[in-house]
Amino acid sequence: MKLKQSVIVLSVAALLVAAPLHAGRQGPGQGRFDTPAQAVVAAPLSSAEVNDLVFMREEEKLSRDVYLTFYELWRNPVFSSISRAEQRHMDSMGRLLANYGLSDPVIDDGIGVFNNRELAGMYGDLTQQGQLSLLDALYAGALIEELDIRDLQDAIATASHPDLIQAYENLQRGSRNHLRAFVRQIEMLGDAYEAQVLDQLEVDMILDSPLERGRSGGNGRRGW
Repeated sequence: MKLKQSVIVLSVAALLVAAPLHAGRQGPGQGRFDTPAQAVVAAPLSSAEVNDLVFMREEEKLSRDVYLTFYELWRNPVFSSISRAEQRHMDSMGRLLANYGLSDPVIDDGIGVFNNRELAGMYGDLTQQGQLSLLDALYAGALIEELDIRDLQDAIATASHPDLIQAYENLQRGSRNHLRAFVRQIEMLGDAYEAQVLDQLEVDMILDSPLERGRSGGNGRRGW
């Protein structure tokens, strides 16, 4: 279930960056030869790449905002830890938007404020679910991570720019680790987790694999 974007994005123009030429000088006993820096052209993104990047920026905000809300409700450190990771994910998407000269959809960084109406609705639904119990909040977190994994898979399949692909793969690795963390908490409360969006086989493979190295270290099954 790929989330749909409602953001209208302007087309991106190619950027040409030319470095100035420096005259080389040679002194006694040593030579220095300056060569002209090659012009760098930033190839424009396709409309699909633009839409995905804009959407991912706000989808990461959705994750952060929901987890911050849940932490205030339940004071479970898993929400605090993962919300900090989601902030880093937001920042990485923001840098890519800036690199390509795209407008940032996050005009107001307040919790629960979204430009995309569908994401705004999801925030309301998820936080309402999470108010029922800690277990419900953990299931909501796991659902978010499954959706992120699915959406990132689609974005990677669409993207042709290496910097986008690398950024999405990093986010996807983080989402797999977050899913492991939420499921571990769910199992500690005595529930057996079942996939909510992805195929059960794919979820089982993620959960049965070691924690993937990133900004958060550690190892072992279903760790975070």
